Amino acid sequence: MSIGEEDDDFRGILRNLATKAGLSLLGSKIRRSSSRFCLGVEHGDYNGTELFGVGTDRFIWMAYQPNDLGRLRLFSGNFEQDGLIDVALDSIPEPGTAPDSWSRFPLGVVWILKKNGYDLRKGIDAVVHGNIPGGGMSRSASLTLNLLITIAEVNGIEFSSEMGIVDLAQAVENEYIGSPCGNLDQIMILFAREGMGTHYNPADRSIRHLPLGKGAPDFRIMSLDTGTIRPGLEKSTYKIRHSECREMVDLCAEPYGIKTLGDVRSEELFHLILTRFGESHPHLCKRLDYIYHAQLRFKRMLNAWQQGDIAEVGAIFRADGLGLRDDYQISGKELETMCDIVRSVPGVLGERMLGGGDRGASGALVLSESEGAVRSAVETAYPRSHPEYAENYAVHSCRMVDGIMLLPGW
Repeated sequence: MSIGEEDDDFRGILRNLATKAGLSLLGSKIRRSSSRFCLGVEHGDYNGTELFGVGTDRFIWMAYQPNDLGRLRLFSGNFEQDGLIDVALDSIPEPGTAPDSWSRFPLGVVWILKKNGYDLRKGIDAVVHGNIPGGGMSRSASLTLNLLITIAEVNGIEFSSEMGIVDLAQAVENEYIGSPCGNLDQIMILFAREGMGTHYNPADRSIRHLPLGKGAPDFRIMSLDTGTIRPGLEKSTYKIRHSECREMVDLCAEPYGIKTLGDVRSEELFHLILTRFGESHPHLCKRLDYIYHAQLRFKRMLNAWQQGDIAEVGAIFRADGLGLRDDYQISGKELETMCDIVRSVPGVLGERMLGGGDRGASGALVLSESEGAVRSAVETAYPRSHPEYAENYAVHSCRMVDGIMLLPGW
């Protein structure tokens, strides 16, 4: 199914949801926001490293219209049991008091916009539906960006920069949801371009779009959803790793003048730190070990991408995965089962866990002629290893797409 055909299918789904919710959305617009696939450096955003990734064709679609009621009125096809969210713009709950449901995201968007001095007079009537897997492809960032851009649009708000949008979207998750996420997800979705990789440099907050080199073999970006339910980042190992990295920075700040683990780029400084803290803080040194070596691999990945050398990109992706498993220790048994299964399939160029860790999805770069073999291997082996998830796992084959698009409604 092409992306256009998929948009048409979801246009019909959204129309039916509007009828079910009792919302008249005739003449509405539809905003579509993508998922993302991080190629490197996973967990680098809160460690100050450069980042690289692509937008992928698993989406959230939102059909919307402004209203003059000063209210948020939203209905989700993915969470129909939550019913219609109907909240006045001037009655948004404070952080920590909102219902523990998807409604926290639209509430958080309004709260952050108002906190930052934006005048919100118009509400929205909207229905939302998506097909982004629930772990590893940034469903929450996709939803937050979609809501943020939409609510700003209907209120005539123009942001000073696109990075300002990233900062606000991150603030929704940090300050309202309570998730300690960095800005990787927001950047990779907002700036995603079809057929391009997005390179972010935190030193000057610059964005470069890097086309895949000519002559690259036909390949697939595959998401291997384990069927597990991943807790929010605020309830997971991600929060612990975030704290550990900050602890290591605090130890090294005065003697070595670093502000993030990403500042450790020279071999000399790396070994000085390991010598000083290797015995007293071995677990923190392992976190640094992953970040340091992932940064060394990063430049090679960018070069390989631009040369169309997907085999080298995949090899680096795989090496990063082993570092995430062994040194950063952020993976999980179901994630590694998926990696072990597909690693043995000819034509799989690289595989590793995705996203925040613990649970969710793994990912793989796969030559197109091997896609069927990957699906067959997972279908055979994964239910045997984890029968409790035999009805919930899924394999997604993705393409590179634009991150945010405005589509005609109905």
